[in-house]
Order: sequence, then structure tokens, then C-alpha cells
Amino acid sequence: MGRIALLSTSDKTGVTDFAAALVQEFGFTLLSSGGTAKTLAAAGIPVTAVAEYTAAPEILGGRVKTLHPKIHGGILARRDRPEDLADLAEHGIDPIDLVVVNLYPFAETIAQPNITVAEAIEQIDIGGPTLVRAAAKNYAHTTVLVHPSQYDSYLHELRLYKQPRLEYRLECAQRAFVLTASYDQAIATYLQQIAMPPSKGIHLPAVFHLSGQQKQVLRYGENPHQVAAWYMTGTAPRGWSAAELCQGKELSYNNLLDLEAARAIISEFTQTNTPAVAIIKHTNPCGVAEGNTLLEAYERAFAADSVSAFGGIVALNQPIDAATAKALTGTFLECVVAPGCEPEALPILKTKPKLRVLTLSDLTEAPETAIQTIAGGFLVQDIRPMPIEPDTWQVMTAAEPAPELMAELLFAWKVVKHVKSNAIVVSRDRQTQGIGAGQANRVGAVQIALADAGEAARGGVLASDGFFPFADSVQAAALAGIAAIIQPGGSLRDHDSIQAANEAGIAMVFTGQRHFRH
Repeated sequence: MGRIALLSTSDKTGVTDFAAALVQEFGFTLLSSGGTAKTLAAAGIPVTAVAEYTAAPEILGGRVKTLHPKIHGGILARRDRPEDLADLAEHGIDPIDLVVVNLYPFAETIAQPNITVAEAIEQIDIGGPTLVRAAAKNYAHTTVLVHPSQYDSYLHELRLYKQPRLEYRLECAQRAFVLTASYDQAIATYLQQIAMPPSKGIHLPAVFHLSGQQKQVLRYGENPHQVAAWYMTGTAPRGWSAAELCQGKELSYNNLLDLEAARAIISEFTQTNTPAVAIIKHTNPCGVAEGNTLLEAYERAFAADSVSAFGGIVALNQPIDAATAKALTGTFLECVVAPGCEPEALPILKTKPKLRVLTLSDLTEAPETAIQTIAGGFLVQDIRPMPIEPDTWQVMTAAEPAPELMAELLFAWKVVKHVKSNAIVVSRDRQTQGIGAGQANRVGAVQIALADAGEAARGGVLASDGFFPFADSVQAAALAGIAAIIQPGGSLRDHDSIQAANEAGIAMVFTGQRHFRH
């Protein structure tokens, strides 16, 4: 029969043109099944149905089509093994040179709303992955193509070399196994989710799967000697993969880390109509503020720590307007992200062509898990945000914060969640005044935050990501004029800090939530 190609595709993009070239230029005989056979026949391309070739009809409503020795024998036969060739001859099997398969759209199906479990299960491909794996295993003799983007390169191999080179077949095999691995992972993850729905609590699987499609090779990692790449999960762009880079250079590894930190903190302020801005440096906020206008919020966030803001990452909870755009171009910034950008703002931003400006319509979409590598393995934890519920907070002191002070405590608590531990935030008038981040002890973090705030600490509030086991931090806050403190509570020595607050006339609120960030 000459060279044989088996085509079985769910994505029909380009398949008729490709099949026509195989037949007309290179004399291939085509085998196909189901909808692909109908598509080729309708285009006038000679094709033999798999059922006709195997003399075994499609059964079970098409669930069984290609699972037959004449198909898999033809794919798996090693052409340099006399015993394999003898088996083919004895059973009337022709070797298959090319397998073109893409799989049922399982991930795309479950991404749709209101899909039932039965509908999802029907999109689990059985014959497709089996064909793909068989052809990939036998890449020494067979080529496997799993995406329409490979059609042109395969034809180029034939035109230039008469038959695909071994290194090309190996490259195709590797891509094929990546496809089947990610396909199986999507199915396993889906089945895990329906077996353990959210109503049954948060569960991490006994075997944790992670895969991603490379979106971009980055110039380097955290430092120039480190290689790095950006991978996206899922079949469709989402999160930062779906963000629009309106202007500026391509994003770097550090840009993406800082942007994610900026997105996480500004997402705390997307549920209100109040303009808010966060400025990030090395994944820590250096200035966060609300304002009556977006411009005012930016100016206040910048003024909170103008030294650290230089070269920072700015996140805004509202679309960039012209006035704010002008202010953003007044200093050196690495990146700006907002849910949108008004048309009149773009020409202003373009006066700073190196400034990376991104729009991300949904700033609240967040990963559910965080992964950290360690020697010999990795750690996984759930990072879905815990709701902030001020109604559950407890005032532990004789002094009770007035509503305005309670609102200030809420603002500071939203910010301190996103500061590296040990973390302290001092704020006043919905503007951070001092931030102590990543210190080895909490007293050191308090001292840094209060020193940064200076006189602005008077009448303000202090938020801590962890409890105060000693009175010293409370006493330092009192000397600086802090009016109220918010902390998780839960120390065996809570009484000491409560007593110190009562002696100083400071209100202290316990949230019952801890937010360590190592």
C-alpha cells in the first residue's frame, strides 16, 4: 500500500489541506475514523475507513474504533526486526508510518459552565491516547503529530529529506507524551474534585500533579546566571497569561513575582468603590493607600515611602485615568497593572516607553495552592484567601475603638496579610506610614515600622501578622502614640500584652487569624 497515514482528529483545523498534500505529493494511503473520515471524504480526498480496513465495525456508539491489532500492530512494528515483519505478513497487517491524532477536548469541556459529570466522562478519550502513545513509543519508525501546528513542519521534512529525520520523530514523540501526561492529569484532577468537593473540606491529593505549557523563555531568573521560563496552567490563558501588555519590554522573572504580589494585595481593595493603590518592592508593599480619586490614592501610596517606590511595581484597583497616568510617568517605575486603561491615558503613558503597563480585568483571580521546593521534594499548601470578618473580631481591652478607628484597623489588617513575616504595618487615614517586613523578631519589625512612621504614628494603628507574646512591642507602640493595635491573638502570654495595652489606654483587637508569610 505504500506509506500509510492514520488520521483521527477532534480539531479539524488544516486537516484537509494536510491530507491532500500527503496524498497528492507523497502518495500516502489514508486511514481514518468517524468524523475525520467524513471530513476528508467530503473534501474529495481518498480515504479508507478504519472499520473497513480492520473488518471490525465501530461499536458502542463510537467508543471503540481504532483499538484493533491491525492498527496497533501497524504502528508498533519495528521495521528492523525480522520477527516483527514476519508477524505483520502472517496477519495481513501493513506498517503505519504516520499517526495524526488530537484528543477529545476534555479540559475545554469541563471549563464550560453547567457541565454534568456524565458529559465530562464522555470526553475522556481512550483510543486517541493509545494511538499517540504507541506511535510515540515507536518513534524510531513512526511519526506522531498531535497538533495542527505540526503539519507544515512534517511536510517540510518530507520535501527536504524524503522522510522525517530521526531527531524530528523524537521531538514529535516527546511532545506527544507531554500531551498525554497533561491530558491524564486534567482527568485525574477533575475526578479528584468531584470525589472530594469543597463541601467536604480542603484536601490535598496523595499524588500531586503539576504541569504547564511554556508561555515564554525569560531572559534570566532572579539573577543573570539563572535560567528561567514562564509556564501557564490549563488550556486557555488565564491570570497573568491573559493580561494585556499595553506597552513596555517583555516581563522578567522578578517582574512577574512582584506583579503577583501587587495583584494579591490590591485584590483586597477591589470590592469597594474607593480608589486604592499599592506599590510593591521585592514582593513587599512599601506604600498602600486609599483616596477620594485614583490620583490621590496613588500620590498617597507614593508618599508613604517615596524612596522605596523608585523602581517599584504599582497596582491600582480602578482603570488608569489621564491624571493618574501623568503622575505615574513622573518617576521611574518598573510595571503598572490595573483592571483597565482609559484611552486618553495611553498616550501619556507612552511618553515612558520602557514602563511596562498591563491591564488585568480580574485582579481577584488567584492560585489555590502554593508550591515550594525543598531538597528531595516539595511542599504544597492551600492558599485560598481566608475571608476577613470584622464581626468575629474581639476587643480585648477596656478601650474600644470607635467606628473610624475600626475601619483603620481593617485597612491595616488587609495590608499586613501581604507583608513578609515578621510583619508590622502602621497606618493612619487609610495610608501606610511604616512597614516592618521580614525581621527575625517582632520587636525589630515594630521598631522599623514605628521609625518609618515617625510622628505620623500618633493617632494611627498598628497591625501585626502574628501575636505579641511579650509586652515590649505594645509599650513601644504606646510611646509612639499608636491608638489601637490589631493582632491574631492566641499566645499563652496574651494577658501580658492586653495588660500593657490597658495601662497605656490603647485599644487592642484580636482577629483569631494568623497570616505568616515565610
